Amino acid sequence: MPSIDRSKLPLAEPAFTGKIGKSYKESQSAWPELPKPPEGAPNVVLILLDDVGFGQVSTFGGPVPTGALDKLAAEGLRYTRFHTTAICGPSRAALITGRNHHNCGTGFLSEYATGYPSYNNMIPQTTASLGRILKENGYATSWFGKNHNTPDWESSVAGPFDRWPTGMGFDYFYGFISGETHQYYPVLFENTVAVEPDRSPEEGYHLMEDLTDRAINWIRYSKSVAPDKPFLCYFAPGAAHAPHHAPTEWRDKFKGQFDAGWEKVREETYQRQLDGGIIPEGTELTAKPDWVQDWDGLSDNEKKLFARFMENFAGYLSYADAECGRLIEAVKQLPDADNTVIIYIVGDNGASSEGGFTGTVNEIMNLNGVPSTIEDNLKIYDEIGGPGTEPHYPLGWAWCGNAPFQWVKQVPSHFGGTRNPMVISWPEKIKDKGGIRPQFTHLIDIVPTLLDAAGIPAPTHVNGVEQKPMDGVSITSTFTAADAHAVRERQYFEVFSNRAIYDQGWIACAQHSFPWRQDYAPGNWEKDNWELYNIDEDFSEAKNLAREHPDKLEELKKIWDGEAEKYGVYPLDDRGAGRLTEPKPSAGGSDPNRTEFTYYAGAYRLPETAAPNTKNRSHTIIAEIDNADGKAEGVILAAGGMSAGFVLYVKDGKPVYHYNYFEKERTSVVSKKPLPKGKAKIELAFAYDGGGLGKGGEAVMMIDGEEVAHERIENTVAGRFGVDTFGIGGDSGSPVSHEYKPPFSFTGAKIERVDIKLAPRDLTESEEDELKARYLAFAQHIE
Repeated sequence: MPSIDRSKLPLAEPAFTGKIGKSYKESQSAWPELPKPPEGAPNVVLILLDDVGFGQVSTFGGPVPTGALDKLAAEGLRYTRFHTTAICGPSRAALITGRNHHNCGTGFLSEYATGYPSYNNMIPQTTASLGRILKENGYATSWFGKNHNTPDWESSVAGPFDRWPTGMGFDYFYGFISGETHQYYPVLFENTVAVEPDRSPEEGYHLMEDLTDRAINWIRYSKSVAPDKPFLCYFAPGAAHAPHHAPTEWRDKFKGQFDAGWEKVREETYQRQLDGGIIPEGTELTAKPDWVQDWDGLSDNEKKLFARFMENFAGYLSYADAECGRLIEAVKQLPDADNTVIIYIVGDNGASSEGGFTGTVNEIMNLNGVPSTIEDNLKIYDEIGGPGTEPHYPLGWAWCGNAPFQWVKQVPSHFGGTRNPMVISWPEKIKDKGGIRPQFTHLIDIVPTLLDAAGIPAPTHVNGVEQKPMDGVSITSTFTAADAHAVRERQYFEVFSNRAIYDQGWIACAQHSFPWRQDYAPGNWEKDNWELYNIDEDFSEAKNLAREHPDKLEELKKIWDGEAEKYGVYPLDDRGAGRLTEPKPSAGGSDPNRTEFTYYAGAYRLPETAAPNTKNRSHTIIAEIDNADGKAEGVILAAGGMSAGFVLYVKDGKPVYHYNYFEKERTSVVSKKPLPKGKAKIELAFAYDGGGLGKGGEAVMMIDGEEVAHERIENTVAGRFGVDTFGIGGDSGSPVSHEYKPPFSFTGAKIERVDIKLAPRDLTESEEDELKARYLAFAQHIE
């Protein structure tokens, strides 16, 4: 059989091998052969967790038991010098394309996108994904969980869908399109269609279990139909990103286990890492920075609350690992289980400090600049991690969780941001069970490794588009040799102007901005303090050698500049709010400044960024209803959810407008008259006070022009409602109001149309700056 040219995808149409005569009697049919991967190509399960530090999972010495990862590591290999980009969207782009994140248009997050090719977050056709390459070579391909690689302006029903998973070569997608989602009330899509969970939280629903069930079903179904066809299952559940939602039985397992505080837990982790050979003998535990509070200096209430935050996170992470274990066990039951590569990457960046100094039970409220108090949080101590909370632990636990390294997520200058655990199992090929691999590796090496394992070359052309070369290299040599030659001798890092360059055992780095203060843009990049480490001798980056070796430092800085030019890192941009508010493409190409909108029943799961922005301005909502039988009931329009938002609904025959101000204040405008039979027009007019952001106003409800209710709303949301969405005809996701259970779909009548009209929003320069800061605080968290 002639060899197949796999350099150009899709593969060439095979020649017809039959015979065509004047009629079927003189002819011979022959079916074209579908694309097949090379003989022996393995199944692939690619697992990626979210916001987990190097020192958090038990498999790498951490305090959180991860039995599934432990078991997989005992059957495969642990990589102790594996690296990410320090932030989620760029890490995920690098993982699925095999290119550096700037080189595939994802220098930072889509919320901060700018109009430069390396920062527009529009993954180009020149960097085809692993899903596309394997699919065109005969694999079945799927993606479950988090997708933060579709620009938010392309994430509505208006598309385009080229950069949705199904547009990037994945046959099937089930998950969410954003940096995070509520685990009990997720914003879900199946392929490109919005869907709802099949159960409520009260009935036991949790997204982690749902994703696992779906992935197991897809794998089994795929293998049942085509047992000889290998598959790629990309499983990226979004755990353990905030909000940290742990089922009660899981968070309660950890009661009292973190009472000693973050310094003590970090020291214990470090000792286990030494004892287990995770870090080399002689590795130093880096010192505590001044931005981490002394545990002993906290009040008793602070210690109680902060320990509970960590108990909840530990429950969430351990539960997520157990669900990954269910997936792995299902794969092991397949007839060709031994020929399955399982790559389990523990985090797309280091542990997250985005909970700030005190943590929170309502992350959206805090991120809008409305603080919570220790006393308020303690009132719901037992509920932390449940459906009614949206928790994130304090930054002290993030520092602790990145032991033995410096810094945290968003800071790729140091390994606290970029060093993540990885385990690889392939029973047919990897025989050094329980082995440790110390080679310096990176996310960009995963695609070349899997292609090498499958015997598939990186394509030169895909759909007629010439491809950029892979930036990564295969690490399959390490599968069979613990002392394999270093596979990656150079790698640059950059996020938000925090930058580093690794070269043959040395690393130079410059920390520039702060995860909890992205509004701080110092500029003056030439004044950054560059540090120098020899990580072959100093695993944890504890000994800064910049003064001892100034010539080496200058050499590495020049190398960094060359890599930055090569991969499109320039222009450096440390702005926070300025990047958030820089004009971006609008949803579906609509006018970003429009003030009049019309929606119809069925407009569902519209992202907040693509919906009418009613905040900080007067506006009206007009709903035209055909209540022919007088039985109207349910939600007409909802925006936001449990964190904050508003909803217009009918209950017990009466229209109600409800405004949720971070659950601190709830205002209901209830009609004194029932909705009449026949056609009716409900109007809600909100007159904004003005004079700043987040101010109050007067809400007046009218039915067919007659005033039926009037209430004052004292405070309104200035920045963002959260990760929930906008919709007509139901409240999908977490409920805006406690007076119904979602989705409380509109029934008994017909929504003919809903019109929203926005008054001009004239903000002073200082108000614009404040608004930018509020949006910044929100966006920096949903990474």
